[in-house]
Amino acid sequence: MPRGIGWSVRWIAALTVCQATLMVGLGLLITGPARHLWPLTAEDGVNEAFVRLRTGTLTTLSSVASEAGNTGTVIGVTLASCLALVLVPRLPMWRQAVFLAVAVSLQSLVFLVITVAVDRHRPEVHRLDGSLPTSSYTSGHTGAATAIYGGLALLALSRLRGPWRTVVACLLCVLPLLVGLARLYRGMHHPTDVMGGLVNGTLSLLIARRALLADGAVAAPPAPAPASTPGPSRPVAPGRTAVLFNPTVTDEAGRDALRRVLEHHGHTAPVFVETTAEDPGGGQTARAVRDGAALVVVCGGDGTLRAAAGSLAGTDVPLALVPCGTGNLLARNLGLPLAPADALDAALRGTPHRIDLGRIEGDGLPSTYFAAMAGAGLDAATMRRANANDRAKAVFGWPTYVLAVLRELRTPRTGVSVRLDGAPALRRTARMVLVGNIGTVQGGVTLLPEARADDGRLDLLVLDPRGIGGWLSVLWTLLRGGTTAARKGSEGGAPVEFFTFRHADVTFDTELPRELDGDPVTAGRHLTAEVAPGALTVLLPTREQ
Repeated sequence: MPRGIGWSVRWIAALTVCQATLMVGLGLLITGPARHLWPLTAEDGVNEAFVRLRTGTLTTLSSVASEAGNTGTVIGVTLASCLALVLVPRLPMWRQAVFLAVAVSLQSLVFLVITVAVDRHRPEVHRLDGSLPTSSYTSGHTGAATAIYGGLALLALSRLRGPWRTVVACLLCVLPLLVGLARLYRGMHHPTDVMGGLVNGTLSLLIARRALLADGAVAAPPAPAPASTPGPSRPVAPGRTAVLFNPTVTDEAGRDALRRVLEHHGHTAPVFVETTAEDPGGGQTARAVRDGAALVVVCGGDGTLRAAAGSLAGTDVPLALVPCGTGNLLARNLGLPLAPADALDAALRGTPHRIDLGRIEGDGLPSTYFAAMAGAGLDAATMRRANANDRAKAVFGWPTYVLAVLRELRTPRTGVSVRLDGAPALRRTARMVLVGNIGTVQGGVTLLPEARADDGRLDLLVLDPRGIGGWLSVLWTLLRGGTTAARKGSEGGAPVEFFTFRHADVTFDTELPRELDGDPVTAGRHLTAEVAPGALTVLLPTREQ
């Protein structure tokens, strides 16, 4: 699991147990010691009053409102909303989609626990709906409606702009109340059952939001400066700010949002500079540094970041990373939010940290910095296939890479010689050799379990599965977070091996496709990689203690 997800899972599990305990305790109190106390003694009168109010029109309206909290409706709205969050925006909102799904699921799970633990009969009035033989406490319709429509209201407040933002959020928040009133009107629940549903849904929302949407939910990894770096980090003082952006992934509305964040933090009159196909960011960044930029904001994917990082390497000018691409590997591993404006706001609230870069060269490949990963073989063939279909990447995002890798699994193996830090060369066969400054890729898969962006070392993965058993072994190893056993000096033959190094020479028996930070480069037979410790200064959110 990537950093932060394990914490989120434990947080959700622990608080869900507390939530279920609280709700069951309230239910047992309502049906036990408190059932003869006011206001519980007045609940029958409330249900009878709703019966007296019934008219044909109100009954029809209550049926529509009740249907909004029905199981089928809630499942449909949840699925449609999650798909829309993933497929409609230019950059898929995976975290927001997971938040909605988790909130609704938690509410349902706790509801099932409550109905098993608390036995409460439904009101003794004429009921307009049939019902399963479940407890009246809590109102499942109301709880589910609170989770889904309340979750959509929270997303509306965080994602929409302008006066409609509040209007949409308020309308969504009214829906669970209407569902609760409809359930009372139709004689399906006591008032405290509806209130319990509202509380259950709200608690599920709060837990999911805290674990998945809060700024510190996936905290930035600690990035202590290398021993040679002087003094503690200090916040960056506002000054001349250059904003480098890739126009294919950052539109005018996105730039306006970033400008507002910068101005909020005192960075007035930022200069926005476009990248081009001929110069993906290196030249623009170098000019910004020469012109006296105190901060460089990079809005783009891993390729734009790599180009800018190469020009900032060795300088004291900090970089604020705004992930706007498909992979955004460095941003994911540094714990930055993946929403551009949120990422910039979190970075500007943080402090400068030194992280490493990798430097790589080879036959036909000039010396180049990389920030995340570089490799040859299967991964490079995957990147080449995925990048050939820009439309698929724009619509589906990082799952495009999953489809591409499935089509490249038959990439042939080749012999490879690996020399690490001057030690004797190791002979292996491999389908893929991957060098990484960070370890986790899209979907939370950890390819390099010990890789850190600030440890003064790079990590190496040699992948050589043979047959179905070999691929299953690789899958099992990666899903459980890899193994730190680097079999240096062994005879090889393992489906997956891990190494760490400062300098590596890798020579292949045949020419292989190669990639740098997700961008295909010229194919070749040789790679030389070394770490540049603490070469880049990055603004990172303050890590929660």
